[in-house]
Amino acid sequence: MNVLAFAASSHRQSINQKLVFAAADLLTAAVPGVVIDRLDLNDYDLPLFSEDCEKVLGQPEQAVDFCEKIARADALLIAFAEHNGTYTAAFKNIFDWASRVKKQVFQDKPAVYLATSPGAGGAGSVLAQAVQSAPYFGAEVKASLSVPLFHSVFDSETGKFRDEGVHSQVAEAVNSLRP
Repeated sequence: MNVLAFAASSHRQSINQKLVFAAADLLTAAVPGVVIDRLDLNDYDLPLFSEDCEKVLGQPEQAVDFCEKIARADALLIAFAEHNGTYTAAFKNIFDWASRVKKQVFQDKPAVYLATSPGAGGAGSVLAQAVQSAPYFGAEVKASLSVPLFHSVFDSETGKFRDEGVHSQVAEAVNSLRP
């Protein structure tokens, strides 16, 4: 099983990236033979999407590559960072470009959606938006989980969960991707 894992954030020290990669490690430990493709949105530095820009550029290679990575995956593991209650500009931009390449961006893949924040909300607003819109863009959300108070429940130095309850919830969520 090939799983594409990424954080919908361009922050180099993204806590959502830490969360999604820790979740990917749990999946790797639980499912023999799983292969994780760890994607970084910083590798997709595209101009701000607009129809005018699209007329000039057509379908940029990076947007096509993003869609091809999704096509090669059997499942998706995405952690959504929240900016002002919604998607980050970096994710929204690559998503807008990719949707012009393939309207069903997530290509009927099973997915686990995660989100975290340092606060008590756990990026729940953006997670709810992502889950609600998933069917329109070809994602079959098998599980979703908001993780509040990230710095309290996760040790960034070891890459492990400090809180056993959160560890169990993340493991249960990623296990929903088992074939």
